[in-house]
Amino acid sequence: MARVCLCLTGKTLSRNLAAIEKYRRYIDVAELRVDCLDPDERFLIRDFPGQAGLPVILTIRRRIDGGYFDSGEGSRISLFSRGLAFAEVDRRRNFAYVDLEEDIDVPSLEEAARTFGTRIIRSCHNMNGIYDDMAKKIRGLARTGDEIAKLAVMSRDLGDVIKVYQAAKETADMEKIILCMGDLGTNARILAAPAGSFLSYTSDPELLPAAPGQLDPETLVKHYRFRDITPRTTIYGVVGFPLKTTFSPRIFNTVFSHEKIDAVYVPFPAQSLDDFLHLAAELRLAGASVTIPYKEEIIPRLRSVSDTVRKMGACNTIKADHSPGWDGINTDALGFSESLLHFTGKKNFRGMKITVIGAGGAARAAVSEIYRLGGRGLILNRNSVRARELSLAYRYKWGGLDSQALDTMERYSDIIIQTTPVGTYPGIDDDPFELYHFKGHETVMDLIYNPEETAFLRRAKAAGCRILNGLEMLIRQAKYQYQYFFEKDFPDQLIPRLEEIIRRKA
Repeated sequence: MARVCLCLTGKTLSRNLAAIEKYRRYIDVAELRVDCLDPDERFLIRDFPGQAGLPVILTIRRRIDGGYFDSGEGSRISLFSRGLAFAEVDRRRNFAYVDLEEDIDVPSLEEAARTFGTRIIRSCHNMNGIYDDMAKKIRGLARTGDEIAKLAVMSRDLGDVIKVYQAAKETADMEKIILCMGDLGTNARILAAPAGSFLSYTSDPELLPAAPGQLDPETLVKHYRFRDITPRTTIYGVVGFPLKTTFSPRIFNTVFSHEKIDAVYVPFPAQSLDDFLHLAAELRLAGASVTIPYKEEIIPRLRSVSDTVRKMGACNTIKADHSPGWDGINTDALGFSESLLHFTGKKNFRGMKITVIGAGGAARAAVSEIYRLGGRGLILNRNSVRARELSLAYRYKWGGLDSQALDTMERYSDIIIQTTPVGTYPGIDDDPFELYHFKGHETVMDLIYNPEETAFLRRAKAAGCRILNGLEMLIRQAKYQYQYFFEKDFPDQLIPRLEEIIRRKA
């Protein structure tokens, strides 16, 4: 089982000890980043392992390797020596590991470490990308059989992440630490066990950044079920880009834990859909949620799709078939209509005139349900050509997000549905259609759920409108995804708990 390491980047030893106590239940190892300590604190590092009460890695990371140390190599070697000196018989009071970069050649340090049971991590950090032959690089790091090779590379795209997993597979016989820095590689930190990595590094967000892409220990262990993941664990995920605010992992991993399913659900931000599909094949993903901007682009790459997907032209859920290929369905549609009908107390949309803002995958799901349930629609989009294309199949009115649409929108204002990503982080004050002034009689739904109230919803609420965000839709569509993945009922008793988890995190 891969272990959880907390990188300690506080300026004082006491602050680092406080971070250990904060996360002790979630971590197995701590890494003391001496390069982050105040100069006076660096002279006190020898006693830290005994104070920490768990195995500690001694690390002094140079700026060239992504650290903060810039006082010269002589000073750094002297600090390493200080940390390893005066070793005690009780090994728990010594540093359990020392991280030495591949270019350090100081036999006295290595001899001191081995004499008193401190294992050497022989590391290489490439902050600019990956290596042509990653497996060869890993095998070349460890100088002796008792050293642990560590390779950390910066992922520039998902293709780099794929090569990290491939290198991990090619070095399966080795004890190693292999990780992919950056947001694109966070999935490799979560899937350290399938990748055969000895450690996964985490950090306290209240301290200095340790490395890009790290999660905090609680998120890794509690919300991604890190300690339950093995090479046999089934992997699911969500693909999109930039994928900054998805809460689907919280939903699925909570359900997996409750139902005792050996599975994990992981985010896969992907700049290229083809790269994601290659990675999915590498990891043998069993299924995935598909979000912006790939709900339409995914369809030609699927082996088969449901009638709903074929009709609306948007897919948000794919499942690996036993034969090569993927099958696709859309659960957004039912998630949308069920949540909105529940909110309004209606059984259908007959006699209602409804405006939909947007023309992407989420809008397609909403429009198809409005049509199926008898509503009359107006589709508005910044690109009016896309609005027109979507409207044709339903013979709905359409237009751009401009002053010319205002009169028509006022006649289609029983319900107004906002389906675009405008209003999500970081642009939480953005409004997709500031020209429209709410009258107070409208029911207004924004499919965004983080933040809980977008600028668009705040304006509507201030005018006296009834407002609804996308949280209930998110959970309802996930319910149908779960049923599709596992062919069994969703545990409905978990829904209140899931709503609370998402609200608390948001």
